[in-house]
Amino acid sequence: MTSFLPTLTDLRSPALTQALQHKLNSKTKPLGSLGRLESLALQLGEILGSESPLLEAPQMVVFAGDHGLTARGISAFPSDVSWQMVENFLAGGAAVSVLARQHGISLTVVDCGVKHDFLAGLPSGTQRAGLLVRKVTGAEQGTADSSAQPAMSGAQCRQALQNGQQIVDALPGNVLLLGEMGIGNTSAASLLLARLAGLDIELCTGAGTGLDAPAVQRKTEVLRQVLARHPRASAPLDALAALGGLEIATMVGAVLQAAQQRRVVLVDGFIATSAVLVAHALQPLVLQRCVFAHRSGERGHEFMLQHLGVQALLDLGLRLGEGSGAALAWPLLQSACAILREMASFESAGVSEKSAAQPSAA
Repeated sequence: MTSFLPTLTDLRSPALTQALQHKLNSKTKPLGSLGRLESLALQLGEILGSESPLLEAPQMVVFAGDHGLTARGISAFPSDVSWQMVENFLAGGAAVSVLARQHGISLTVVDCGVKHDFLAGLPSGTQRAGLLVRKVTGAEQGTADSSAQPAMSGAQCRQALQNGQQIVDALPGNVLLLGEMGIGNTSAASLLLARLAGLDIELCTGAGTGLDAPAVQRKTEVLRQVLARHPRASAPLDALAALGGLEIATMVGAVLQAAQQRRVVLVDGFIATSAVLVAHALQPLVLQRCVFAHRSGERGHEFMLQHLGVQALLDLGLRLGEGSGAALAWPLLQSACAILREMASFESAGVSEKSAAQPSAA
C-alpha cells in the first residue's frame, strides 16, 4: 500500500553543512551568540541546499475534516463548528486568517471531508477563492465512528494521502505551513500517538476544545475503547486508517510530498505533529525537512515531540490549532535566513575577531 508514496533522500551534505557553519561563525558576533536562530539557519540552508537560503511564496494550508467519533461526546463543541470555522477562514476572520494576512502568507483551506457542501447553490463548476474541495469517496460526511469501525477504509486513506500529495505538488513556493480544523481531531491525534509511540492513552489525552476534568476522563475511556477495538492496527497506515482523520491523512500526504520536493515544512501544534508522526513512521528522513513551530498546551504534544526527538521554537501555551502557531513562528524563519544572507562577516565589516588567547586577569 506504500508503493505510491514518495521516497526521500538524505539531505545531509558534510560540505554544505561545513560551509553554512563557517558562514555563521564568521558573522560579526560572538560564536553561537544567536543561539537557536543559528541552528535554525543551518537547518534551512540544508533543506534548501543553499548557503544563502531564500524562503519563497509561503503556503499555509488548513486541512479540514469531520470525525464520526464526535457522536461519543468527546468534544466540548458540536461538529457543525467544523464547517462554520471553514467559512470563517474563507471570510478572513479566524486567527490564522489574521496572522497569514499580517505576514503575507497565502492561505488555502482544503475540505477533506467536512459534513457540509461549501458549493451548494453555486453554478456547476464554480470555485470559491481560497477553498479546495477534496472530499474522499464515500467519506463526504467525514470519518466513520472509530469506536464502532475503522475511521477510514484502506482505499479512503490512500485517496486522502494522494490528495495531499497532489495539493502540494500544485502549490508554488518552497515553504509549507501546516494548519487544520476538525472538531474531534485531538482525539484522533491522541489515538495515533498512543498507538505509534506505545504510550498509555491517558498520557496522550487532553482537554481539546476546553473539556473539564470529568469530561477529559470520559474522553480518555472512550479512546481506550477505540484502541481496544483495533488491536491489529499497528503499522503506520493501518493505524491512520483505523484511528485517524481525513484531514490528518491528507496532511500526511502533503508532508511527504513537500519533503520529497525539499520544501521547508513548518509544523503547527498537536494535530499537525500527529501527521508528521505518521509520515515519520513511513519515512524517517521527513524530520530533516520539518521545523516545529511551538509546543502546544495540549497535553499529548510534549510526548509527541519527545518521541520524535525534536524541539519546538516557541512555547506560548497555544492550543488553538488552525496553523496559528506556525504563522507566529514564520518570522523566525525569515530572520534566520536573513542573518545568513545579509549579516556582515568580521572580514567584510573590518571588525576585529576574538583574540586567540585572552590575557589573564591581574
